[in-house]
Amino acid sequence: MSGVQTLTIGADEGEQRLDRWFKKRFPQLTQGAVEKMCRTGQVRVDGARCKGADRVVAGQIVRVPPLPDGAAPAPRQSKISQADEKIIQDAVLWKDEHIIILNKPAGLPSQGGSGLGERHVDGLTEALKFGFKDKPKLVHRLDKDTSGLLMLARTDRVARGLSESLRHHLTRKIYWAAVAGVPNPRKGSVKYGLMKAPGGGRGEGEKMVCIHPAKMGDYPDAKRAQTDFFTLWFLGTRLSWMALEPITGRTHQLRAHMAEMGHPILGDGKYGGSDTDNMGDGWGAGVGGDISRKLHLHARMLKFEHPITKEMMTFTAPLPDHMARTWKTLDWGVNDVPLDPFRGEA
Repeated sequence: MSGVQTLTIGADEGEQRLDRWFKKRFPQLTQGAVEKMCRTGQVRVDGARCKGADRVVAGQIVRVPPLPDGAAPAPRQSKISQADEKIIQDAVLWKDEHIIILNKPAGLPSQGGSGLGERHVDGLTEALKFGFKDKPKLVHRLDKDTSGLLMLARTDRVARGLSESLRHHLTRKIYWAAVAGVPNPRKGSVKYGLMKAPGGGRGEGEKMVCIHPAKMGDYPDAKRAQTDFFTLWFLGTRLSWMALEPITGRTHQLRAHMAEMGHPILGDGKYGGSDTDNMGDGWGAGVGGDISRKLHLHARMLKFEHPITKEMMTFTAPLPDHMARTWKTLDWGVNDVPLDPFRGEA
């Protein structure tokens, strides 16, 4: 017989029934044995009596009574470092039994790919199981250097529902960006098609080129794309704070469309956002001073119908540190602009 053990519910073990937690940690125990230990008060959670059906949360302390020999706890194995586990769990803005919403940090790829290494959101989802058997699944992506709202589905059924919503343009996403110059007109749509540039690489490394709508027929590989834009604030003729809504979801769409307008996004070296000069009416996005050279593109708002509850859900993500510093330097207040300027919503 083993002695009394006190075990802590791990960060990836919470939000599940106590009896299921026991079965995972002590697979040799029968369901009847677990229920008996709970019923007789031998098992305690944070010092209190409990039932097998009670749900446990991360950080709780479980008293485990002496167990028969051979019922040693199964080792918890994870290839994810504690630092990365904390980073991805700290990025969780909201979760229920069906969906997880992240505020993805800038610099963390959504998925692996050429030259991106092993560290990416998809590779860290083991730390986002929170008691579920399976890892959550990405249903859309953000570029490596783009921060903000990212949806994950906790079941295959929910993944299919969210994917359908994205495919039929029922999910709305609004991004914030700081760009060079001031667009004229201040609001409108960019409808240039997009195609891969020759030799542009793959995944994050590829570069897209814009094709005029009238010439789409000349380029069989070009895909239709549309970005709606709205100028929220501007600084002289040098910089603008933009709200961008991708009506389609093409690779690098917002970055390529803003560059095509002559107003590249600050910090976007791939599309001219690090140059001193640009083709628009601004002075270039390499403004220097206290302005970070990181990409200033952030998925700010996400609105969709919950695939299970059918409730309309709206989420907003705070700016990453480098963009927050820029906004402070320019005296741009995040609460001074409408949440959804395209629909006139405050």
